[in-house]
Amino acid sequence: MPPPPPPSFPVPGGSGCRLCRLSFCNMAVNLAELSLPQLEGLKGQFEQETEFLTSSIAQLKVVQTKYVEAKDCMNVLKTENKGKELLVPLTSSMYVPGTLSDVEHVLVDVGTGYYVEKNVEDTKEFFKRKIDFLTKQIEKIQPALQEKHGMKQAVIEVMNMKIQQLQAQQASQSGTTKA
Repeated sequence: MPPPPPPSFPVPGGSGCRLCRLSFCNMAVNLAELSLPQLEGLKGQFEQETEFLTSSIAQLKVVQTKYVEAKDCMNVLKTENKGKELLVPLTSSMYVPGTLSDVEHVLVDVGTGYYVEKNVEDTKEFFKRKIDFLTKQIEKIQPALQEKHGMKQAVIEVMNMKIQQLQAQQASQSGTTKA
């Protein structure tokens, strides 16, 4: 049987704390009923999930930036630039001189090693679609990241309450043993 999906955002209720319940599938978990080690494990899980989502957003933004730069570079392809000299990159740090001979067509890497010849306007539209797609993906991940962060904060809040309760119990016990 597959493991249950990650918990949803904390729901109101439970032990007087507005963030003391987490909803798993259709079950609510009262955070106040969990032990400190269980809460620590839950906090660790939420930290891993937030790190993963943060990393995913960063990677999407890197790819998005590359598409934006590529789309901007298309502005160089004008008829008045035909025949002009330029540097052609062989690697990220090595270039050879070249001449711009065709300002109407480019080869576009469409993924998995395939290149397609497109005219300038089709290429700009291709990059625009890619940029829009990545923007939508980032917008989908942002709420999930905020949700996980909120759940982690709820767990930390309950952990702090439990630690304070333990400290108060220990202080009252040590006070009664001295008396």
